Parts: sequence; structure tokens; C-alpha cells
Amino acid sequence: AVHITRSDGLAAGASASALIRQRALVESLGGSYHSLVGDDVPTALTEFAHAENATQLVLGTSRRGRTERFLTGRGTGETIVGLSEDIDVHMVTHERAGGGRLLPSRRQTLPTSRLIAGPVLGLVLPLVLTFLLDHTRGSLNLTSEALLYLLVVVGVACVGGVVSALVASVTASLLLNYWFIPPVGEFTIAEPNNILALVVFAVVAGTVAAAVDRSLRLSRRAARATAEAETLSSLAGSIVRGDQAVPALLERTRETFGMDSVELVDDPVVGDASVVQVPVGGGARLVLRGRPLPSSDRRVLAAFAAHVTVAVERARLAEAAAEIEPVKAADRMRTALLAAVSHDLRTPLAAGWAAIESLRASDVEFSEEDRNELLATADESMARLNRLVENLLDMSRLQAGALKLDLRATHLMEVLPAALDGLPADTPDVDVLSLEQAPAVLADPPLLERVVANLLSNAARHTPPGRHVLLTASAFDDRVEIRVVDRGPGIPAADRENAFVPFQRLGDTDNTTGVGLGLALSRGLAEAMGGTLTPEDTPGGGLTMTLSLPAALPVPV
Repeated sequence: AVHITRSDGLAAGASASALIRQRALVESLGGSYHSLVGDDVPTALTEFAHAENATQLVLGTSRRGRTERFLTGRGTGETIVGLSEDIDVHMVTHERAGGGRLLPSRRQTLPTSRLIAGPVLGLVLPLVLTFLLDHTRGSLNLTSEALLYLLVVVGVACVGGVVSALVASVTASLLLNYWFIPPVGEFTIAEPNNILALVVFAVVAGTVAAAVDRSLRLSRRAARATAEAETLSSLAGSIVRGDQAVPALLERTRETFGMDSVELVDDPVVGDASVVQVPVGGGARLVLRGRPLPSSDRRVLAAFAAHVTVAVERARLAEAAAEIEPVKAADRMRTALLAAVSHDLRTPLAAGWAAIESLRASDVEFSEEDRNELLATADESMARLNRLVENLLDMSRLQAGALKLDLRATHLMEVLPAALDGLPADTPDVDVLSLEQAPAVLADPPLLERVVANLLSNAARHTPPGRHVLLTASAFDDRVEIRVVDRGPGIPAADRENAFVPFQRLGDTDNTTGVGLGLALSRGLAEAMGGTLTPEDTPGGGLTMTLSLPAALPVPV
């Protein structure tokens, strides 16, 4: 959609709110909205269409009436058809077709049609009135005849302004003098009263014309003030809502004032008469290139500059906040990490330390069975501590984007034994189904092992006594889905995403129950390998974690 304004500043006569609604409508339909500047609307539109390689133009039919079209010649649509060359032009009708008026230019107080029609009427109407009065000569006195001429002059003044009134006044005065003031047939005045009548006639005509012209000028000023207020109001609203970035404001400024370019610079531009500069604070300047601006537009430009200043300051604050936020997030992460790992670090260290200290004690004799139990406790504690450290390191690498991957075709049976060996001794039995028939996946084997082990450990922790954990896999399209099924209490749908938050286990009210990295790390590793990890309800109760990874080879149908 294209809107064209005159090159004399703000679009006089165009409603800023209506243009905003048009822009919103076009953009909501997936289109683009452009504001062009040019005194010759057909030329500006066709040049833009050729530049955009347009193949079709859709225009509304003329709003002018028949008389107006006869007096002013071809309209915008007909001119565009002549200039379009190989571009198809479609004319569509509307409710105001053939009944409207041209929008006036800011540099004139009257439309072009009235400026043309006024002088024409100033010549024609006095002649028509003279013809009528001549055929009714003797029925009216000189005073009545002069009043009729005055009425015609006033009407012409209302139509065409001061110039038309002057033309009509001169024409009516000459006709009245020649045809009706003695001596008739000569341009002379014999009686002083007739001289006074002609003077009053000219004064009244000029006064009425001046009043009409002043009224039109005030009306134009009021319309311009309204347009300025609506434009500035829309700008202020956009700044308050924060939906206008600095580039958008600069483009809006360029369109409004009809400039070739608008930019923000730090140093003043010198030696270019076509450049308009306005300070916007912080040492920056708003530089407009294209044409000199009149004083009336500079007042509005100052308001635009104030809005740009606010937008620039908002952008600077947002940038500063963006720089501070990662620091705050890192601090929060470190705090949560220290609070969370305090228990998980102390527990295996304390258990392992106690077992080793007992074995080293010289005043106690342990049986072979007790010695083996203490060694198993120490070994399990060290393994638990090792898993914790590995999880923390992997999580830090994921968050820093420094995790290195070695993706290759990996069969699930390659990683399953190591994943099962890493589970605690009290883990419920794991039933494995259909893993041999599942296609190989594209994954990093050590990382896939970690993900499967974490999922099995999480499922075992929530599986009630006497129930088993189920591990199964199947092909789906070009991916392989690995499911870890438990029969525990499950997770409500509203809380499922909270289960993947690091350093917090679902349902925890503090950080003393563990570090809670299993699911968060598993999802992070899965996504790093191009997969997904999603929780689902287990039919009959429980939770199913579905790990989806790309298949290494095309899956047979």
C-alpha cells in the first residue's frame, strides 16, 4: 500500500489517525506500507511501481464530480494509466466516487478547482446578470440593480477568494457603469451619488473577499494544527508503549517531512545547505537530508527530535540492563549451585570418609563380611560423588556453549550396559524391550549413556517397591523414540516444565534434598544432539520420559 504526500511538509488534509489505521490494516494482512513524497502524485506512484518491479496497480476511481473534472482536466487515475507503460492498472469504485473534492495544498487556501472557477465566474456571471437586467430594463431602479451586481460579486468572492472578487468587481463595475448609469452607453458618471455607489460597491466586495480568504486561511491553520497534534499524539503513544525502536522513528520522521534520509550522528555536518540538523541529547544530532524546512515544520521537527531522544535513552537503558542481567543471572546461578550441592557433596564425602576411617582403625577387628561392606560403601560414595561432579561439569559446559560433540551412528545396546552399571545397587529392576530391533541413532555415545542413566535413575527413584522400570525404543518416521516408563505418582501437566529447572527437584521447598540436575542435564544433552526430551503420562499411572533422537540411517518402512 502506498500513500503519497506533498513535498511541502506534513500531509495537509490527511488524517494522521486514519493513516495509522491504514498502516495497521495493511501490515495485519501481511503487506507492506510505504509513504512517498512528491508534488506530482501520478509520477511519484508510477516511478515507485517501476522501481519495485510491480506488475499491477489498484486505484480508486476519482472523487471529483463531472463539473470539477471538466474544469481541472485529467485526474490522477487517468494520468497514471498513461504513465503505467507495461503495468496493469485496475480502477475500483467506492462510496465517494464522483462526489468528492481534491485535497488542497498547504501553500494555497483554496482547491485548484475553485481557484480556476472563481475568475471564470467573475467574468461570466456579471455578463449573464447584465443580459437579464437589460431585458427587464425599467422594472428596477439603479439601487436595486447595483445590489444585484453586489450579490454576484459576493458569491464569486465566496467561491474564488480575493482574486476572483477583484475580477468580478471590475467586470460588474464596468458593466453597471456602461449599461445602467446615465449617460447609458458611455463609461462616464454624471451624478456624485453614482460615484459613491460604485465606491461602496467596490469596498463591500473587497471586504467580503478578504473575510472569506481570512476564514479559509484560519481553517487551513486549524487543520494543520489538528494534523500536527494527531501525529505527535501517535508518536507519544508509541514511545510510552515502547513499540517504536529508533530506526522506526527515524523512518517515520523521514516520511513525515519528505526527506531523502534521516540518521543519528555524533558529529555535526558542515558545508551542506540541504541538511537540517537538530540536537537530540547526549551529543548526538538528528540529521535530515533532502530539502530546507520552513519554520512551521521546524517546530514539529523539534517535537520529533524529543521523541527520538526518549527512544535513544530507552535503548541505552535496555542495553545497559541487558549487560547487567547476565551478571545477575550468573550470581543467582552460583548462589543456587552452592546451596544445592552442599548436601550432595557432604553426604558421599561423609559416608566414604567414615568407611575409610573405620577400615583404618587399629582398635577394631572387622570380619571379612564387614570389611567388604565398608569397602562397598566407600566405593558407592566415590561413584556418587563422581557422578555429581560430572553432572555439574556437563551443565556448566552446556550453559557456556563449550560442549564438544562426536555424533556418530550409535546403537542403543552399545550404551545400555554402562548406563545400567552406573545405577545404585538398590535400583529396582529394569525391563528392556525392543532395543535390539530399534535402528541406530545419531548421537554422542558417552553423552547418550549419561542421558539414559539419568532417566533410569530418576525413574527408579519414583518407582514404588515391587514395581519395575521399563526401557523401550521404537522407530517413528526418521527418528527413534526411547521411552523410560515408571509407575510412580507422575507429574501434573502444569508442573512438568518445572521438572527441568536446574538445582531444584520437583516438589522441593529447599535445596537440601539434592542438586536436582538429572532431568535438566538430560534435556540439555538431548537438545545438543539434535533431540528432544518430553514427559508424558503413563497409562495406568506414572510418568514416561520420551527421548527422541534422529535415526542414523533411513528407517525401513
